Amino acid sequence: MRPLLNSRANEAGFDPTYRFETSWILPPGLLFAVRLILSLYSFVTLFTIFGYNGAHNRAPDSRITFSYFTNLTYWGLAFYLAFSALHSGSYWLKGRPFLAAWPRVFQEAHSIFYTTVVVYPWIVTIVFWALIYSNFVTPFQTWSNTSEHALNSVYAFFEIIFPRTAPPPFLHILPIIVILALYLGLAYLTYFKDHFFVYDFLDNKTHSPGLVTGYCFGILIGAIIVFLIVRYLIVMRVWITETKLGRHGKAVPNAGSPNANEDAEKGFVLSEACPS
Repeated sequence: MRPLLNSRANEAGFDPTYRFETSWILPPGLLFAVRLILSLYSFVTLFTIFGYNGAHNRAPDSRITFSYFTNLTYWGLAFYLAFSALHSGSYWLKGRPFLAAWPRVFQEAHSIFYTTVVVYPWIVTIVFWALIYSNFVTPFQTWSNTSEHALNSVYAFFEIIFPRTAPPPFLHILPIIVILALYLGLAYLTYFKDHFFVYDFLDNKTHSPGLVTGYCFGILIGAIIVFLIVRYLIVMRVWITETKLGRHGKAVPNAGSPNANEDAEKGFVLSEACPS
């Protein structure tokens, strides 16, 4: 049995070896470039959809996109990738990321943000293709929906596999659940304000309350399952890349080489184990 890094740091500091900003295989400059490109593509997609709606006299459609969980999570991906590119880029150029100088509350918020972008896209993709998708009429619909409801999971997969991020703590299940609950409130607020249901399975006017409740609890349980799967995928990635392959991270020359020993010395607790 060999120890793996726990995702929590003690009083020695947050993310002491810059796991959020480095990769076990990609050099910092390339990780920065990939994250920047993915962020730019995401923002271009979102604003192109706005432009398309405006050009086709469908400006109200752009406004109501902020009532859809699928669109909100895509905005989240775009912003997370932008911030993570900023942190990776600053580490690449200066040897110390901006994230390291942020107040601890913002550092922890970034950690929770990471958890959401590796969990929610899978839920969006599964729910969209299983419950919502019918057919695409135009090439634009095909492209925009593929970008928001399929490529989103590709972005999540990239963030699970390529950075050195540690497994998210079990405590992060709470914000995952709270955000889903808050979104449920937004969905029904949208109904009372604009008189439509953003998703048919939330329609308690045509579906029985029991069925709607079943859908909601099903998504909640699915979110917890996805969180656990993602968490242990990251556990497995850390075990394979660091314990088995000895790849402790690509660092810039003036920052030293990040490794598991430094993590342990600076506050990461070696508590989990995988079979050798």
